[in-house]
Amino acid sequence: MESGAAAAGPGAGRFPFPYTPYLIQEQFMAALYSALEAGRVGIFESPTGTGKSLSLICGALSWLRDFEEKKRQEEARLLALENSRQEGEKRLPSPKPGHPDGKGTAEEPDWVTAFVQKKEERDMVNRLKEEQIRRKKQEDRLEKIRHNVQLKYATKRKRSEEDETKRLLQLSKEVLSEGDGVDGLEQLDHNEEELILAEYESDEEKKVVSGSEEDDDDLEEEHVTKIYYCSRTHSQLSQFVREVQKSPFGKDTRLVSLGSRQNLCVNEEVRRLGALQLVNDRCMEMQKNKHEKKSDEENEGKKRRVSRTVCPFYSYEQMQFLRDEVLVEVKDIEQLVALGRETKACPYYGSRYAIPAAQLVVLPYQMLLHEPTRSAAGIKLKDQVVIIDEAHNLIDTITCIHSAEVSGSQLCCAHSQLLQYMERYRKRLKAKNLMYIKQILYLLEQFVAMLGGNVNQNPSCQAVFQTGTVLKSINDFLFQSQIDNINLFKVQRYCEKSLISRKLFGFVERYGGPATAVKTNKENQKLAGLQNFLLTLQQGSDKEGTLQSPPMVAGNDQLRTASPLMQIEGFLSALTNANQDGRVILNRQGTVGLSSLKFLLLNPAIHFAKVVEECRAVIIAGGTMQPVADFREQLLSCAGVDPARVMEFSCGHVIPPENILPIILCSGPSNQQLEFTYQTRDLPQMMDETGRILCNLCNVVPGGVVCFFPSYEYEKQVYAHWEKTGLLTRLATKKKIFQEPKKANQVEQVLVEYAKCIKRCSQEGGQMTGALLLSVVGGKMSEGINFSDDLGRCVIMVGMPYPNIKSPELQEKMTWLDRTMPRAAGQAPSRVLIENLCMKAVNQSIGRAIRHQKDFASILLLDHRYARPATFNKLPQWIRERTQVKPAFGSAFAELRKFHRGKSDALSCRPENKL
Repeated sequence: MESGAAAAGPGAGRFPFPYTPYLIQEQFMAALYSALEAGRVGIFESPTGTGKSLSLICGALSWLRDFEEKKRQEEARLLALENSRQEGEKRLPSPKPGHPDGKGTAEEPDWVTAFVQKKEERDMVNRLKEEQIRRKKQEDRLEKIRHNVQLKYATKRKRSEEDETKRLLQLSKEVLSEGDGVDGLEQLDHNEEELILAEYESDEEKKVVSGSEEDDDDLEEEHVTKIYYCSRTHSQLSQFVREVQKSPFGKDTRLVSLGSRQNLCVNEEVRRLGALQLVNDRCMEMQKNKHEKKSDEENEGKKRRVSRTVCPFYSYEQMQFLRDEVLVEVKDIEQLVALGRETKACPYYGSRYAIPAAQLVVLPYQMLLHEPTRSAAGIKLKDQVVIIDEAHNLIDTITCIHSAEVSGSQLCCAHSQLLQYMERYRKRLKAKNLMYIKQILYLLEQFVAMLGGNVNQNPSCQAVFQTGTVLKSINDFLFQSQIDNINLFKVQRYCEKSLISRKLFGFVERYGGPATAVKTNKENQKLAGLQNFLLTLQQGSDKEGTLQSPPMVAGNDQLRTASPLMQIEGFLSALTNANQDGRVILNRQGTVGLSSLKFLLLNPAIHFAKVVEECRAVIIAGGTMQPVADFREQLLSCAGVDPARVMEFSCGHVIPPENILPIILCSGPSNQQLEFTYQTRDLPQMMDETGRILCNLCNVVPGGVVCFFPSYEYEKQVYAHWEKTGLLTRLATKKKIFQEPKKANQVEQVLVEYAKCIKRCSQEGGQMTGALLLSVVGGKMSEGINFSDDLGRCVIMVGMPYPNIKSPELQEKMTWLDRTMPRAAGQAPSRVLIENLCMKAVNQSIGRAIRHQKDFASILLLDHRYARPATFNKLPQWIRERTQVKPAFGSAFAELRKFHRGKSDALSCRPENKL
C-alpha cells in the first residue's frame, strides 16, 4: 500500500482518487476518515450514482495507510528510546538495593520495581523487533513472488504433479479389511462404509483426554489491522473488487475475497452436489477423512476398515502458495477460482490462510454477521474496522440469518430416514452415537406432536383439526413439547461434529431411489419402507404401499436439494437463543405436512452486539438509509452502543437540482382526495382516479413510466378494474403495458421486452411514446434493478405500502418493541416501526430512477399523507429538499409537462443526438 502523505487526512481534504472527485465524495471520505480515526459507529448514506464504492475504498484505505505509517513511526521511536536507554545504562552504575534514591515502597523494594519495569520494557521491545522481522520476511517473500511469478508457477505445478502421483500410489496400497468381517458383522462395500458415523467424543471428553485444543495452528498467524468490507451478493462483492483494482490503491493493497464453498469449490465431485449444505458437509467430511488417515498411519498395527475419500485440492503446501498469490495481486472471486484450478489448490481454504496478512477482506454478509461462520473462517474482529455496504436491510438480514423454519413433512421424513439408518447400522454404531440418534428421534417425534400429528404416519394424510397460528416463548415451547430435559447445545454440537446429516443424505441417496430398491439380504429389504415413505411425500399420497416412482432424474433432484435433517439442525440451533430474544411460531394448516414450526428472532441486536463491541469502528453504509431511527434504536441502542459513539452522514446527489421533480399529489383530476387506506383503496372511484392520473401522465412523459403498487393483489385488482372500465385500452394507446411477474425467473424476460419497447418507440416515433411497467413494492423490481435514463423517466408510488399488521410475526415484533423500547416523540415504538418499514420500502422504490449525474426523472407520490411532517422527513434528504406538495392535480400536471418538455428539448439538442 502507498506510504504517501499522512496529511491526506480529513482536514487536508485530499485523498488519492482515480479522477477529480465530486465535492460530496470529498466530504464523504473526510467524514469516513474521521469516523475510523475516532473509533465511531457511522451510518453513511450516499445515493446510487454518487460513486459510493470508490469513496469507501479511497477514504478507508487512506486511513489504513496513515494508521500503518503512524504505527511504524511509533515503533521506530520506541526502539530508538530503548537503544538510547541501554547505551545510558552501560555508562551508569546500577543503583544498590535500599538506596535512598530508589522508588520502591515499604512492601516492594525499589530494585524489584525497577526489575519488573525493565522486564516489561524488554518484552515490549522484543515483541516489536519480532514483529518487524516477521513483517520484513513477509514483504520480501511477496516481493519475490511478484517478480518471479512464472518461475514460481512452474515449480509449484511440478510439485503438485509429484504430490498427486504419491497420493495415487498411496491409495492403491490401501485395501479393505481382510476376512468376512469383524466380530461377525456383515462386510460392507467401500461406499457404504463411508456412511457409518465415526466414534464421537464430546468437547469435554476431548479436553480430559488430550488437554489441548484442535489443531488450528495454521490460522494462528498474527492479524494485522485490516478493513472487513461486506455486502449482500457475490456479484456486488466482485464489482467492489474491480473498483479497488481501478483505484490508486489497486497495486499495493493486500486484498482477499472470501466466499462460500458453493462459490469457491474447485472439486467437481463436490460441486456437482449443488445444494450449499451438501457441499459444506461433503467438504468437511473429506477433511475429516484426511485427518483420520493421518491417525491411521500413526497406528499402523491396527487394521484399517477402508480407504476414505480425501480432497486432492486440500494440500497445505499448494494452499500456502495460493495464499501468497492472493496477497500479491488483487483478485475477485472468479479470478480466485481460476487460480485454484490452475495451482491445484483449494481457493476456499487458501483464501482463509490469507486473512491474517490481508489489509482488506471482502466477504458476504452471512460470513461476518453469523458468529459460528465467522469463527470457522478464522475472522477476528478485535480492533479491526468493519464496513457493511448495501445495509438498508441490515436488521432484516440479521433476523433472517438467525431464524429457521421446518415443515411437518420435513420432520416426518427426517424421522423415517434416521430410524431406518439406525436400524441398518445399529450393530456398527457406538453407544454414544446411538444415544444421540435416539435423542434426535425423540425431538422429531415431539415436534410433530406439537403440530397435532403422529411421526409414524404419512404427514400428507394427517388432518390438523385446530388450524391457525400460535406463538410461544422458547421456554414454553420446550416445556410443552417435553424436551426441556434434553441439552440442545450438546445435540447441536453433535450434529455439527458428527456430520450426521451428511451421512444420512448419503444413506438416502443410496437406498431412497427406485434403482437401488431390489436387494437380496434381509436388512436391505427393510429399506423398502423408507423408499415408499419418501415417494408418498413426493407424490402427496400413499397408493397401496406400492413403489410407484416418479422419473429417476426428478426423484434424484428432489433428494439432492431436500435434506430435511440439515434444515432441522438450523431450527435446533435457533432454539438455543435466550428466551426473551425469540418466539416459536406453530403454523397449523390443513395437514401435518403443510404445517410448520418457525423460530422468529425478535432481537437482532444480540447478534450484532459482539461486532460493535470488538471492532475499532463499524460503518453501516447504503444508497438509501432513511429512516435511520431503526438502526439507532433497534440495532445500536439494543446492542449497548453509547449514543455518543454513533454518527450519521448523508450526502446529496451529484445530479443538478433541476434534473429531478418529486411531487406529493394530494388529489386527482376529479378532485378526489388521494388516501389509499385499506378501507378506501378498493373503492371504484379511487381506482378510477388512479387510472386518470396515469392516462394524463402517459401523454406528457416520454420513455418508461414505472408505477409501484403496495401489493401483487392490489395491482391485480386495479388492473382488472381498468380492464372492465376500458381505461386500460386508453392507456395502451400511449404506452405498452407490462406487469411485474411473481416468479423470479420471468423478471428478466419482462425487463428485456420493456426495454426493447421503449427503445423501439424512441426510434420510430408515432403515437406510442414508450412503455408503462406496473410493479410491486417489495417485489423483484423495487430493489437492485436500475431504471436509468429512458427506462424510468417517471416513478409513481400508489398509496403508502404499510406492512400487513395482521401478520403474527409482525404483531409479536410490535409487542416486543413496546415492551422493551421507550416511546419516541410521544409515539409507541410499534407505530414507529410500521411507519419506518413503509418509508424504507418507498425510498428503495423511488430511488430506482436516478442512477447517474446526467439522468433525470420525475417522482409522483399519490397520497396526501406523504405531506405529514413526520412522514415527509423520512424521505431521503436529496429528494426531500426538492419535493413539492401539490394539493390539486392541475398545478402538478403543469409542472410535470413543463419539466419533461424542457428535458426532452435539451436531450434532442445534445450533439450525440444530432444526425
